[in-house]
Amino acid sequence: MEKITEDRIKVLISEEEIKERIAALGKEIAKDYEGKDLHLICILKGGAFIACELAKSIQIPLSIDFMAVSSYGDATVSSGRVKIIKDLDDPVEGKDVLIVEDIIDSGNTLANLLQLLQTRKPNSIRICTLLDKPDRRVTDVHVDYVGFQIPDKFVIGFGLDYAQKFRNLPYIGVVE
Repeated sequence: MEKITEDRIKVLISEEEIKERIAALGKEIAKDYEGKDLHLICILKGGAFIACELAKSIQIPLSIDFMAVSSYGDATVSSGRVKIIKDLDDPVEGKDVLIVEDIIDSGNTLANLLQLLQTRKPNSIRICTLLDKPDRRVTDVHVDYVGFQIPDKFVIGFGLDYAQKFRNLPYIGVVE
């Protein structure tokens, strides 16, 4: 892909729309997990942006941990195997786990991550993502909480990057 400059980025989802949707997701999640031991697992790096905002919107006690995984290595196509780059600090056994992702497209990495986490005996596992690209799905993964369904376009901002840049944009943009 050629060099991306901000003048080539069109706003797909505004900062205000993102804030409103995350607040609504937080209320829904708090209702669904009332009285449970909610444990957020933020998938780094892009998931950090939504996880922090989401945690502030979930008005019940919760804990949070971080995990970095990859199934791409240096390739542009998933190998289908998850490589753990940063594992969880705390056990999830007996906890109600909510995986927080920035975007789900093929579903390959997430399906493998779910299998791995199931072996650690959590009480339950659900998935929350800011963005869902169902047109890219090749592995059937059920997503419980979706911020926005988006078309199959390359997006950046609010945690999503191009060559580690543009994560800090307060909106989701499409490169034109």
